[in-house]
Amino acid sequence: MKENIKPKILVIQTAFIGDAILATAVLEKLHLKFPHAQIDYLIRKGNEQLFEKHPFINHLIIWDKKRNKLLGQAKLIFKIRAVQYDYVINCQRYFSSGLFTALSGAKYSIGFDKNPLSFLFSKKVPHLFDGSHETQRNQKLIESFTDQFPAQPRLYPISTLVNYRPPFITISPSSVWFTKQLPKHKWIEFINKIDVNLDIYLLGAPNDKFYNQEIISGGTRKSGLYNKAGEYTLLESAQLMQGAVMNFVNDSAPMHLCSAVNAPVCAVFCSTVPAYGYGPLSDISHIIEVVEKLDCKPCGLHGFKTCPKGHFKCGEDIAVGRLLQSINL
Repeated sequence: MKENIKPKILVIQTAFIGDAILATAVLEKLHLKFPHAQIDYLIRKGNEQLFEKHPFINHLIIWDKKRNKLLGQAKLIFKIRAVQYDYVINCQRYFSSGLFTALSGAKYSIGFDKNPLSFLFSKKVPHLFDGSHETQRNQKLIESFTDQFPAQPRLYPISTLVNYRPPFITISPSSVWFTKQLPKHKWIEFINKIDVNLDIYLLGAPNDKFYNQEIISGGTRKSGLYNKAGEYTLLESAQLMQGAVMNFVNDSAPMHLCSAVNAPVCAVFCSTVPAYGYGPLSDISHIIEVVEKLDCKPCGLHGFKTCPKGHFKCGEDIAVGRLLQSINL
């Protein structure tokens, strides 16, 4: 890729929120290396709010996986082909993203070797769970025309709607997967022990509102505790996290929100492990795991709806005092 031209580049990451956030490290690197390039980003519907008025994404392409999936795929393929991209960079390992890449008509297509359609790409890159961070794995896709050093993922909060009174912490207690989230009673115990002069904002999606309220109702603290699930957009949540003394999260999307705005974070890993490559990247980062070596941890890449062993020791045996130690006023 020549630096004196204006290449048209498409980056593909149609997985979940956290994946879309981490792939912004590729956008950052491409923009740094080729500031005049046209960079488009293909993401799944629901994640577009993350990139509202993003300063150098030329165009967001939205794939609605839940509505007429096959017809939607076909329309997107024709839309992508019409642009005549110079480069298509696929950060995913699954068939659908491989189809977009292989049929893009791009001059040069790059993706991971684990993608079932990688044999149709111009270049395929090994995807290894070798302790590397996901941003490092993604960087391998563009290493040949940038360098081997990944950028940090980054989001650009623009909202001024979030009002807060410092000092405060945030807690994002829920996760899509049960085995990824610290047990509810542990959050209650933790909140009960926090200094009353420190406000607490509980965050989450709209469907987390009831879960957060159960945590609030289950404790003894009755002031300075706010259930904000569903009240902020993702970018607004990221803005709030930037102002926090500490943000307490599971191995889930809120952790990556913190990484993308360099907000202080304390991340709890129950059934999963940071070695998978999805740990926090903020300058101030704490990782909390069970101290005991468990032969069943990790039990999977994404977690489960219930503990496969039935005891959930990877969550139940975490001492909340370790979370408290990460708060520095």
